[in-house]
Amino acid sequence: MTEEKTSADDKLHADCEVEAGEVVEEELVGGAPVRRKGIYLLPNALTTASLFSGFYAIVSAANGVFDNAAIAIFVSMILDGLDGRVARMTNTQSKFGEEYDSLADMVAFGVAPGLVAFFWSLNAFDKVGWAITFIYVAGAALRLARFNTQIGSVDKKFFVGLPSPAAAACVAGLVWYFHRFEPSTWLTLLTMVVVGGAGVLMVSNILYRSFKDLDLRGRVPFAAILLVVLVFVVIALDPATVLFTGFLIYALSGPVRALFRGKPRKTLGAAD
Repeated sequence: MTEEKTSADDKLHADCEVEAGEVVEEELVGGAPVRRKGIYLLPNALTTASLFSGFYAIVSAANGVFDNAAIAIFVSMILDGLDGRVARMTNTQSKFGEEYDSLADMVAFGVAPGLVAFFWSLNAFDKVGWAITFIYVAGAALRLARFNTQIGSVDKKFFVGLPSPAAAACVAGLVWYFHRFEPSTWLTLLTMVVVGGAGVLMVSNILYRSFKDLDLRGRVPFAAILLVVLVFVVIALDPATVLFTGFLIYALSGPVRALFRGKPRKTLGAAD
């Protein structure tokens, strides 16, 4: 009897050790909670690739290769967009994947763009430079934390605050386009405005279109594919200029839209 009890205790202890070193999540299967071990490889591999691109951007900026650093941030954006869609298409969503994706986003769209901008231009202003950088990094962290707590509680047509990938694209596009210019005071001031402004917009309550309501599965006129081809051609001609301009317009669209929405419309009586 004692030997059987000891064997049972050893088996329970072994199971606990396995679970302590493994990811265990509960899923509802047929209305009943089921404990599953392990993680899904494909979406988390894409998240890891996005994290690597963000890390590579930091290393490249530290070595003074700023164009590669900016491009790496855009690569992170593409990979970040793919991992969630792949998870939904293959039905491999998980709590672990959500948490891992959020941490990877913090590196790729928070720390990496801030440090790239700092190594490129903001370090010329010493304490003011790293203070502006910290505003951006802190804004990205707060933006991601708020987004995680608002899932399912806000209209999916809008983002509250500038999305961190779009903010990172503004900073990366700025560095990619202007890295060929000689260092100057006006360029450093422009970098401070873009980096600090992006950090503030991320934690603002300004609404931005998410474009999640677009139906990409339905049929469209044949001319639509020609428009897509034209967009790719324009980007290929000068990707730095087009991407920086496009994401800067998107970043400014929120405040402009909020400004015009805040103005009261004149009634016919008042107009008369």
